[in-house]
Amino acid sequence: MIFKVIAKQELAKLFEALLANRVVGPVRKGSDKNGTPIYSFEVVYDFTQLQLDYTSTQYPAKRFFLPYTETLCTFEIAGDSWEKKVDFNIYQPQVLFGLHACDINALNKLDKVLLESAYPTPYYASKRKNMFIVGIDCEPQPYCFCRSMGTDTALHGFDMFLTDLGKKYFVEIQSAAAYNYLKHMQTSDPTEEDHLRYMAVEEARHEKFMAQVDTTDLTKILDMEFQSEVWKHWGDKCLSCGTCASVCPTCYCYGVAETVDLDLKHAAKMKHLHSCNLIDFAEVAGGHNFRPDSHTRLKYRYYHKHRGFVEAFEESLCVGCGRCGEACLANITVPEVIASVRHEEI
Repeated sequence: MIFKVIAKQELAKLFEALLANRVVGPVRKGSDKNGTPIYSFEVVYDFTQLQLDYTSTQYPAKRFFLPYTETLCTFEIAGDSWEKKVDFNIYQPQVLFGLHACDINALNKLDKVLLESAYPTPYYASKRKNMFIVGIDCEPQPYCFCRSMGTDTALHGFDMFLTDLGKKYFVEIQSAAAYNYLKHMQTSDPTEEDHLRYMAVEEARHEKFMAQVDTTDLTKILDMEFQSEVWKHWGDKCLSCGTCASVCPTCYCYGVAETVDLDLKHAAKMKHLHSCNLIDFAEVAGGHNFRPDSHTRLKYRYYHKHRGFVEAFEESLCVGCGRCGEACLANITVPEVIASVRHEEI
């Protein structure tokens, strides 16, 4: 890793150099009823559109590399012959400009399943392999518990990471491509004062985390509390709407639907992201549903995040961004659910 320091006005030059690709970054989309800004990851063409001091986006950048709906292939039928067309749906490299550490770590977790497993997903891989990531530090929000999950800092998975030191950025460089882009900016080596300032900024940021989740022996506790009544308590509150999965940066469960035109000349296979909280998630042919109760579906969602994924990859699938709790219509939050499983007061 290489460290550099750049003046803030130099960042616009980096953006201009990256515009040869599709640039996605945080922009302000409006305000809620309390006047709080609402941010979203969108395709950006002008540096002034970027809101790099954003708190959090309501939806992650997931739709740009793991779309909610995606055409996997199409079939054209003519007489006795047919042709299959496969499109990986990536037409130019993508730049994700301004990802927070939790969202970078979410990508790293998805990579383990969709890129590095025995059966990698080519549709995801094609987008991931053509991606340049510029990370930036964040201001912890009251609902963020990423420090508890070990995802408040990103050690890898990015090309360049920016830390705001006031009038300049402390830049971590992890790829040759990022190093080459530095040629478009005026940079300098960090001084001892810059190092001290960086450590002071990081220490101040860590002290602002308010929400916490105790993950000590959590996998064992989940095994012991599999039949606990707390799941019924939360299941009675859950609306089974699937909102939590739609805003989660690491949910990747999906379904596949196949359609054939009435004239039998065209067919398509479509992939759509699913949610294990939806009532039909575990329904099979014949109409039998293996998880008909909301509390069972909610429980398995938590077991996938904090038990099954840990067993497979030795880390939790949850990054602690807190989006699910903020979006939940029933006000169910991960810290409260985990605390109740541990029989702590909430």
